[in-house]
Amino acid sequence: MSKDIKIKKGLTINLKGEAEKTLSKAPRSRTFAIRPKDFHLVTPKMVVKEGAKIKAGDVLFYSKSEESIKFVTPVSGTLTGIERGAKRVITEILIEADPQDSFKEFGILNPDAAQADVIKELLLSSGCWPFIKQRPYDVIANPNQTPKAIFVSGYTTAPLAADLDFTLQGKETQLQAAITALSKLTEGSVHVSIGKNGNSPLKGMTHCEIHQVSGPHPAGNVGTQIGKINPVNKGEVVWTVAAQDLVIIGDLLLTGKFNAERVIALAGSCVKTPKYYTTKIGAEVSTFVYDSGLTEDNSRIISGDVLSGTQISPKRHLGFYANTVSIIPEGDDYELFGWNKPVFDKISPSRALTFSWMMPKKKYDLDTNTNGEHRAFVVTGNYEEVFPLDMFPLQMLKACMVKDLDQMEALGMYEVAPEDFALTEFVCVSKQPHQKIIREGLDLMYKEIG
Repeated sequence: MSKDIKIKKGLTINLKGEAEKTLSKAPRSRTFAIRPKDFHLVTPKMVVKEGAKIKAGDVLFYSKSEESIKFVTPVSGTLTGIERGAKRVITEILIEADPQDSFKEFGILNPDAAQADVIKELLLSSGCWPFIKQRPYDVIANPNQTPKAIFVSGYTTAPLAADLDFTLQGKETQLQAAITALSKLTEGSVHVSIGKNGNSPLKGMTHCEIHQVSGPHPAGNVGTQIGKINPVNKGEVVWTVAAQDLVIIGDLLLTGKFNAERVIALAGSCVKTPKYYTTKIGAEVSTFVYDSGLTEDNSRIISGDVLSGTQISPKRHLGFYANTVSIIPEGDDYELFGWNKPVFDKISPSRALTFSWMMPKKKYDLDTNTNGEHRAFVVTGNYEEVFPLDMFPLQMLKACMVKDLDQMEALGMYEVAPEDFALTEFVCVSKQPHQKIIREGLDLMYKEIG
């Protein structure tokens, strides 16, 4: 039986520049790139060399610690460069794309009739396995484990994030094939969450439990949904899959091809015509950014949403998991006595000299300025007001900072990911990097506990 989720704690951040519900095809990118950094804790082992001709779906590299997890090229073309950083760590793999893709054939698979081991082998060999992530640790799922449940969030609440009700339109067949296949890989249920007041293409899916979600951000975060539906305890594992990645998995099952097509929301107050684009994983960001145009040059381009995305250059490439590109003003200017005067044009959970609480539906043009400098933690109670999980966020952050593994376990670190602390970082008067602290804490647990 499904369990509807109503979130009360949180903060909705309304920003100007939301993508219009129009879809355009982005110009074909000349080059594509895969960054191993997108796959946390994966050490790549290259399979192909520079100059090699490759088809879409050919293996580029595999994980050194788990050789069955393979990473493939999103397009056909020529591998033109393997960029390395310190200690010869691979930072980027560049592919010069063909005018039209040719695909490696993996064979069609009927998910209703296929066995779990056959489905798993196809996902591993085709490069679709990296779409499956796990809690604890928020890393690519271990194929040697069986999760107690699988979670899919079909609802987004992050500012300027892609509207999944729009991006998934017409993809019901692929979505159902993927969900059916995933249901064979767990002992429990596949939990699919959708907006309570939306019209999601996921609404009529079978072989899963549908949950209707409502409330402010972070109601759309899969971590919030896990905490309300089936929390993760020590020794347990759950898997998560992004809704758009279900489409790629479904395409693989139905056509036998790795089709890395993505619908990207180009949004933000610095975009002249914010809208949706069809492109592919790893494409040059400039292909659709300059197609829409920018209202000002001094802006920050973010691969992902404004709370948990990564800053990139327009000459760089789309991240493996990104389905949003946000562009907002660069906050490199400062206000005189900005801390000591009434504030009308910023969002704040506090009512001290701020008035955003009086205008909950107003949209703001915010920049990247942190409006303060890094300082010691100040106990204000702000974190608890926007943190819906049944945990103590401040104590968890402090446990991570002092590397207290026992305390981290006791406080529930197995259940969280860095994105769950994006909102507490936003409201933090101490300007502490919450997501970085949580990521380092999870990495320490993975190393010491496994």
